[in-house]
Amino acid sequence: MDDQKKTYYIDVGHGQISQSSTASTWNFKIQANDVEITQLRELFDQNYTIEWKNFFRAHVPYVQYHYDRENDAYDNTIEQVYGMIYTLGDDEAKRHIESMEILPKEI
Repeated sequence: MDDQKKTYYIDVGHGQISQSSTASTWNFKIQANDVEITQLRELFDQNYTIEWKNFFRAHVPYVQYHYDRENDAYDNTIEQVYGMIYTLGDDEAKRHIESMEILPKEI
């Protein structure tokens, strides 16, 4: 695989990754190689699947949010997404993620 870093624009809410800054809205600018961008795409795909499970689970009224494995899985995966964006992102991305206080202190 190509080890050269390329610029990507990330929209976390929609799980979109683009190399064009004008193709769609974006939240974060990162520099990633092919392996890293594939890992990020896999995390977005994983969360998409979890979101569907959560949709169906939401129709079961007796399961509370804090006792739900799917919600825990989503929270864990979205933390990994932000961790990757923090690691690969520009200074503005890092500052924004730090201000969100979403990541563990060791990152």
